[in-house]
Amino acid sequence: MDKKMVPGKFTKHQLRAGHPKWEQSLQRGSEFLLPEDKQDDTRSQFYRDYSRILHCTSYRRLKHKTQVFFATQNDHICTRMEHVNHVASISYTISKYMGLNTELTQAIALGHDLGHSPFGHEGETLLSDIMRKWDGTFWHEKNGLYTADKIATLPNASGIHKNLRLTYAVRDGIISHCGETDENGLFPREKVVDLEQIERPNQYMPYTWEACAVKLSDKIAYLGRDIEDAVELNLLEPERLNELNNLMKRIPNTSGVVNNTALIDLFIKDLCNNSSPEEGMHFSCQYYNLLTEVKDFNYRHIYYHPRLLYYKEYARCIIHTIFDFLDGFYGNDLLQRIADNTSKFPTLLRYFHEWLVKYSNVDKRARNEARFENDIIYDIADIVQYRRAIIDYMAGMTDNFAIRVYHEIISF
Repeated sequence: MDKKMVPGKFTKHQLRAGHPKWEQSLQRGSEFLLPEDKQDDTRSQFYRDYSRILHCTSYRRLKHKTQVFFATQNDHICTRMEHVNHVASISYTISKYMGLNTELTQAIALGHDLGHSPFGHEGETLLSDIMRKWDGTFWHEKNGLYTADKIATLPNASGIHKNLRLTYAVRDGIISHCGETDENGLFPREKVVDLEQIERPNQYMPYTWEACAVKLSDKIAYLGRDIEDAVELNLLEPERLNELNNLMKRIPNTSGVVNNTALIDLFIKDLCNNSSPEEGMHFSCQYYNLLTEVKDFNYRHIYYHPRLLYYKEYARCIIHTIFDFLDGFYGNDLLQRIADNTSKFPTLLRYFHEWLVKYSNVDKRARNEARFENDIIYDIADIVQYRRAIIDYMAGMTDNFAIRVYHEIISF
């Protein structure tokens, strides 16, 4: 980082009124605006999105979803909710310094992991394995958009539950955030695409510079924190820590100690120093190599640690048991059969019944009584759509809830 840091290099490209992408970015995917969508004097459109995400139950459940370590009982280990707030903090710092729209980065960051299942990436893989047999695959960026568009709801001032209906720019940032791929030099795409038609992670670059900042912040946020958690749980032997510290010693003017604070500070400054609208958002070669080496270390010694592999087998048993159990209810008189068994499996079936009422037309009277006016997304007369309802219900579970209902199933 020999060059003098210059703030505000992206100010002219900030997404704001007058920007060529402004009108498209504010689109909420509807031919009409509801009263709660209209501009007011207190919040911008992107801050309204931030508020809607913050208050929806899909966001609340992130506090008990895996980041790396499953169903942790240690209060100091990172959960998915902490991670998205780390990303929000880092992306705010970057976007503020670069001169970008911080309200947009905050909204994207807060919502970027809404699509994560219980048990982290392992849960994502397990649900994808099930879905592959009949209805494609499950990946959390796509499910994040699906959750934001179809699953997450909020009661309005009249107590009527409605979909979040987020702006295009925030929805784009959610599905385009993939932070697991190795890349350096991000530019936003110019083309407007139908986000629901995206078929794979990282198929497109984000639509805005702000979403590019969140995408890179995701990388910065998880590397150092995952190391700190591994140290807290005694997963890394002294020689492994020495290996990490030797990586840092190759970087001039550092203490040679790898921790979350050091990595975040170094990567933010390097990114802000080297990025420009002409060259894209990127790290220096030295820091990009450090990032990929630390990531490789984490995969070898943390994400594939034997203790995690044992828990993955436990997660596999839980996911498949819950799916197979609920799949067994399909047939005539579905709701009645669920009702007849709710006393035996009260937690699992009570909430699954509510799920079917909320997102299908299986019981219009109950749906009206509950004041659900969100989109109907399943026709459960179709077994594939019924199974998709199970997958979506399970994807919304926290680690602890999934474990709880699994034990409810197997207990006598």
